[in-house]
Amino acid sequence: MTAGAAPLLELREVGKSFGSVIALDGINTTVRAGEVTCVLGDNGAGKSTLIKILAGVHPPDRGEVLLDGAPVSWAAPREALDAGIATVYQDLAMIPLMAVWRNFFLGREPTRGWGPFRRFDSARGRATTRAELRAMGIDIRDPDQPVGTLSGGERQSVAIARAVHFGARVLILDEPTSALGVRQAGVVLRYIAQARDRGVGVVFITHNPHHAFPVADRFLLLGRGRSLGDFAKGEITQEEVTRLMAGGAELEELAHELERPGR
Repeated sequence: MTAGAAPLLELREVGKSFGSVIALDGINTTVRAGEVTCVLGDNGAGKSTLIKILAGVHPPDRGEVLLDGAPVSWAAPREALDAGIATVYQDLAMIPLMAVWRNFFLGREPTRGWGPFRRFDSARGRATTRAELRAMGIDIRDPDQPVGTLSGGERQSVAIARAVHFGARVLILDEPTSALGVRQAGVVLRYIAQARDRGVGVVFITHNPHHAFPVADRFLLLGRGRSLGDFAKGEITQEEVTRLMAGGAELEELAHELERPGR
């Protein structure tokens, strides 16, 4: 990254309300090429609203979203995707009974021929899927196997590789490790690092500091729609992140409340 270069993506005082409910207010952070910005917060912190603003589902009511230093406003998710903002939601947008390679190209299948003779180029689709997954360090046994037969971590990895292959400059990952065990979560974290090392700016949404800390370069902490702080990795410890997310004094008060008498 060139010193002083504008971030790939930047939020300045972004806010969003739904009627009288303030979902987000005064949010600032940056996403740079080849870095991971982790957005942490408990349920109701505003993470889902932030994802939808970045993905072009909701426009912000206040503040600015900047891409390459220039303000942007997307009327639809397709516009954000065309600008290189790819979002991988928890459901992964995959069809379990369909082959891995078909899911990899879902809606953008390679073809050959022309006009009425155009048809799927399945051989190219299989070869490209295998090559792209291997480039991310993923070794799929058979690209024709149903994607539903893969583990949760493998399915997340396919979704990440798919987004990178189709030109994602910013990759937004919505709680990719939330339903996974320790080993599978570790697999996904490795592939997040692979995407980062290929120059993609990653936004990793999570409520788990233990998953965030190994890969993060920056932390945005949310609480009830407001920022609890935006920190570079060297500016905060994992314990401080956990304390801020848990409410600090509230956590200490709960600990005292739950202590057994006489201990």
